[in-house]
Amino acid sequence: MKGTMSEIEAVIGLETHIQLNTRTKIFCACRADSWGADPNTNICPVCTGLPGVLPVPNQAVIDKAVRLAAAMHVDEIRPLSYFARKNYFYPDLPKGYQISQYDETLARGGHLDLPMPDGSVRHVRIVKLHQEEDAGKTVHQGGRRLIDFNRCGVPLVEMVTAPDLRSADEAAQYLIRLRQLLRWLEVSDGDMERGQLRCDANVSIRPVGFEGLNPKTEIKNVNSIENVRAAIEKEIERQKREVEAGRRIEAWTLEWDEDTGTLRKMRSKETEADYRYFREPDLLPVRLEAGWLAAQRAALPELPLERKARFIAQYGLPAYDAEILTEERTLSEYFEAAVAARGGEAKSVSNWMMNDVLRLMRERGVLAGDLKLRPQHLASILRMVDERKITGSTGKELLARVEAGGQDPETLVAAEGLGQVSDEGALRQVARRIVEDNPGQVEAYRKGKVTLIGWFVGQVMRQTGGKADPQRTRAVLEEILAAGTDA
Repeated sequence: MKGTMSEIEAVIGLETHIQLNTRTKIFCACRADSWGADPNTNICPVCTGLPGVLPVPNQAVIDKAVRLAAAMHVDEIRPLSYFARKNYFYPDLPKGYQISQYDETLARGGHLDLPMPDGSVRHVRIVKLHQEEDAGKTVHQGGRRLIDFNRCGVPLVEMVTAPDLRSADEAAQYLIRLRQLLRWLEVSDGDMERGQLRCDANVSIRPVGFEGLNPKTEIKNVNSIENVRAAIEKEIERQKREVEAGRRIEAWTLEWDEDTGTLRKMRSKETEADYRYFREPDLLPVRLEAGWLAAQRAALPELPLERKARFIAQYGLPAYDAEILTEERTLSEYFEAAVAARGGEAKSVSNWMMNDVLRLMRERGVLAGDLKLRPQHLASILRMVDERKITGSTGKELLARVEAGGQDPETLVAAEGLGQVSDEGALRQVARRIVEDNPGQVEAYRKGKVTLIGWFVGQVMRQTGGKADPQRTRAVLEEILAAGTDA
């Protein structure tokens, strides 16, 4: 392959391992999530492969895997699939093989919808989606290699894309969308730092316009989306340098070193033949009844991109608002519930959610569904602001007050006298005092510095604890300043 860097494009496919958020492991009753547990404390004879034990499939694993497959628009969810043994030796694989799926997997085909910067949507094809168990974990410590088997038997879904991605940014966006979908479906928490979503990237390059595939390298051990982006960019540049120097690309397996931001060779890339697959003799085939499959598909929720399009069409939201409000499922449900309780005014609800409710969520570190500030509370606060019963600033303070205690906002306003001061006599009294106490500002205003009216309004708001009606306050002040303090 010959060419200059400007004539070469990247060809990228991703292999993702998704840890399903079931309570127990895939073939035994050990707890599936052992993050932070002491090494080798969450194990049993089944997941450590001791002689004479038999695996028993976890129904919840199959349920969640089917739900994910349906959301990936697969061509077929097979009514009959099989587990297989994937044979290889590694210290953290106690049985000497991994129970996976090979030729008759759970699902066939499918794609993930990936929005592009030009507004189009690309279908990133899925060539493999299957269930399997996880291996253990190797830890290097004090010059020794230590093995932690806690992760053995944790349920995974492996998904492999076709080589449909063309840049490190596209690969990162794919992972962002996949993680969003996993959380939306409630099948995985998708936390890469905890190993709940792991990614290997297959990278090659070719001249623009060439349809064939060239030798690829595989990047392993990448634990964040930003590191996936950085590792792929490094490998693309390395391959371009190799090609321009007239050297061939070797099919290596590479390891990403997060500390140094570099790639290093681990081994020659393995092929399927190296694993000597055969049917798992200790497990029966997985049989899915047609009625059960139909029920699983019918129970699938509206997906993120579909909901985003509906928010734009139904509520008239800008694309940016709809994108933010559908990043997480409970946030989108919160928005719709608040709009319903508000009786419409979707854009107003969106503004308050994006500017204030999201900030409250970040400060508390919770999702929308965990807020004490319920959608009906937000709707009530917005109604009081619109009806000028309270000021906007009081409304924003109420958000935090209600979140702290879960009280009804209207009750709080009545009990603590938080209602907006609209009485003209009371406003005039405060405004007159502010004017009398600040002759310098009065003189400057009357000489043409009319922007000082904002300063005067702010002083009245401060004196009234933010409860003065800003519009009425401004009108009273303009009248007093125009006519003199005796007005």
